[in-house]
Amino acid sequence: MDFLPQDVAVKFRERFSAEPLLVRAPGRINLIGEHTDYNDGFVMPAAIDYGTYFALAPATDGVTEIFSLKFNETFGLDLDGEIIPVKNPSWVNYLLGVIHQLKQHGRLKPFKCVFGGNIPIGSGLSSSASVECGFAFALNELNKLNIDRQKLVLIAQWSEHNFVGVKCGIMDQFASMMSKKGHVILLDCRSLAYSYSPFQLSEHSLVLCDTRVKHALVDSDYNTRRQECERGVARLQKHYPEVRSLRDVDEQMLRNHEGEFEGKEFNRCLYVVQEIARVQSANHDLKNNNLAAFGKKMFETHRGLSELYQVSCEELDFFVDIAQKHTGVIGARMMGGGFGGCTINLVRNEAIDEFITALTKSYQSSFGKEAGIYRVALENGVSIVREHDLNMIL
Repeated sequence: MDFLPQDVAVKFRERFSAEPLLVRAPGRINLIGEHTDYNDGFVMPAAIDYGTYFALAPATDGVTEIFSLKFNETFGLDLDGEIIPVKNPSWVNYLLGVIHQLKQHGRLKPFKCVFGGNIPIGSGLSSSASVECGFAFALNELNKLNIDRQKLVLIAQWSEHNFVGVKCGIMDQFASMMSKKGHVILLDCRSLAYSYSPFQLSEHSLVLCDTRVKHALVDSDYNTRRQECERGVARLQKHYPEVRSLRDVDEQMLRNHEGEFEGKEFNRCLYVVQEIARVQSANHDLKNNNLAAFGKKMFETHRGLSELYQVSCEELDFFVDIAQKHTGVIGARMMGGGFGGCTINLVRNEAIDEFITALTKSYQSSFGKEAGIYRVALENGVSIVREHDLNMIL
């Protein structure tokens, strides 16, 4: 079930008879730059208008309680005690890790919290990063800890690494916290230097098409890809000692030593090197407001992910093939780790309905499955929802 900020605020008032601080934490998309993060490359994420919403207030009875609307479940804890991961309920570990880290910055006051959201689970829109970032931001505000946003990003990532057990990159949390409405972020995953580029969509929209499948062996395949890249780097270091990662490699260097690679190593490295260069070139396209050139690079990225990196699947390739044949779509690719999830499509406004109809009918006919469709707009990162904003939503 989806929950909007007014749902969270109403439930908080019902349970705790108090006026809460209300915080919105968005999910994210990644326009281009896939599997480049762990190779010290560049990514281009942006926050979207789907999110997780938190209502918090100091606890007048001194008892900390967190209520999940999604699970209809309450978790109580002693903030002065040891904060460690728990087996049940598992959802609370995303929050406990944040509390653990924030306690290093000052004493946290007991509080009441209700949270819920409308990010489609399993769609690759980073609902977990949204939860971590929104909660960290809200507690920082409530306790006046004055921790800056980039530090909160690292706290959110730490929580996922150490309390949830997922060794994610920095992109998801960074996008949820740092995004700027109407812009994408060009993020350097080596230095965390970043800049904003305008994403002007007056005549186009972003449409996510969800295959609603997730094939097995994703984790093992993901780890294999990382290892293949690392082995490729090790081979190149024999000739270029200055190489630290594929970020330091260009395509000519790879081709000079193609015969030295084993198995699929060359293809994996070639895709990453090309994608790192493609992201930087795509950023120039945006600065020149050349969406056609940007969209072409999206198609190129998908081809590389499917043929060289081999992390696509039949359903994702089917979606992109339909998009590429449709005159109203100027760019499309799979988004995320792969083997299922969503494609991201750049579609002319007047063609959206026709494209959605064509894709959903073809998918149902060919695979017997219903596609999920989400139109998204680019939003600011984590922020406080004011009463005026809530009234506008209502």
